[in-house]
Amino acid sequence: MSNAVILEETIYQWFDHFHKYPEVSWKEFETTKKIASILDELNVSYHLLGDVPGLIAEIGTGDEIVAVRADIDALWQEVDGKWQANHSCGHDANITMVLGALLLLKDRPLQHRVRFIFQPAEELGNGACAAFERGAVDGVSHLFGVHLRPIEELPLGKVSPAIHHGAAYFLEGTIRGTDAHGARPHQGKNAIDVIMAVQQMLHSIHLSPFEPHSAKLTKIVADGGSTNIIPGTASFSMDIRAQRNNQLELLRSRIEFGLTSIKQQFEIDMEWEWLDFTPGAEVSSVAARMAKDAIIETLGETHLSEEITTPGSDDFHFYTVKKPELKATMIGIGANLTPGLHHPKMTFERNALIDAAKVLACVLEKKPEYE
Repeated sequence: MSNAVILEETIYQWFDHFHKYPEVSWKEFETTKKIASILDELNVSYHLLGDVPGLIAEIGTGDEIVAVRADIDALWQEVDGKWQANHSCGHDANITMVLGALLLLKDRPLQHRVRFIFQPAEELGNGACAAFERGAVDGVSHLFGVHLRPIEELPLGKVSPAIHHGAAYFLEGTIRGTDAHGARPHQGKNAIDVIMAVQQMLHSIHLSPFEPHSAKLTKIVADGGSTNIIPGTASFSMDIRAQRNNQLELLRSRIEFGLTSIKQQFEIDMEWEWLDFTPGAEVSSVAARMAKDAIIETLGETHLSEEITTPGSDDFHFYTVKKPELKATMIGIGANLTPGLHHPKMTFERNALIDAAKVLACVLEKKPEYE
C-alpha cells in the first residue's frame, strides 16, 4: 500500500471518528482524549491545557516556533427534530487537517519547532483566550489557522491564503417598566414601546456605507401573562457586527448612547450587558504570503484563490489582539461545502482534507519570514 493511500485512509478514519462523536464547547474531554491517543501512537510529545479541554503538541528543534491552531468543539443544535451536538461548522475537519499536517511533518528534519494547538470552545468565542492564558502561543512568531469555506466563497480545489473575518459583539438586556390593564395604558410603562424604540434606534445608526456593519435585535420576550395585560417587563438580545474592529467599537458607543437615551426618555429601569466580543481579523501580510507560496508549491497556481472577506467571526483573532507582534493568517479551504456553515445538514467533499493537510505541512515546514 502506497504512502499516499495510507495517508488518505488515516485522515478519513480520523475524520469519521471526530464527526461521529461531537462535543460542545468546554466539554470536549473525549475529543481531547482521542487526539492524545493519536499523538501517543505517533510518538509525539504533548501537554494538556489542564483545567479546560484541549492540548498542545510540538515537534522539531530550535529557538523559532511556528504554530497552527485547530478548534475542536461542536455546536448544539436541532437535527431532524432532536437536539444534539453537531459538527456543522467543520471543526471535525479542522482537527483532521491539522493532524494530517502533523503526520506528514513528524519524521521530516525541521529547522524550527512546530506547535499544534488543539483549542476548545471557539463557538462560544472565548476558547482562544483560555488557550492564550495557558501559554498556547508563548514563544510563537507565526500562527496559522485553517477552516472550510462555504461553496459560495470557495469551490472544491481552491484554497485562500487568508480569511478576513468580521468583528462581533453580543448584548443581552432587560426592561423593567410597569404592567397595566389593557383598558388603562396610561397607568403603566409599556416594555413593548421601549423595545420598538430600541429597534428604531438601531435603524437610525448610520456609519460609512463603505464599511460593512450591522446591528439587529435577535431576541424579544415580552409577556404580561394575558392578552389584556400590557407587559412592563421584557428581555432582548442583540447581534452587532462590523468588518473592522474600530467600526465595531464605534457601533458599540452609538448603541450605548442610544440605550441610555431611551432609558431616560421612558423613565424605566433598563439594564444591558455586553456578553461577548470576537475581534475582526488582523491578517499578517507576511503570514498570508507564506500561505500563498505553500498553496502554489503544493497544489499549483490554478488552486490559489484570492483572500476572502466574510462577515462571520472566529475567536482565532484573539491571539493577534493579545499578542500584536504575532504574524497570523487563517487559510480557507474550498470543499464544495453546502448548504452552509452551521446548517444542521452541512456536508462537504472530504478529499479536500488531504490537500489541506499538505498545504498546512508545507507552510509549517517553511523557514519563518519576517518582512
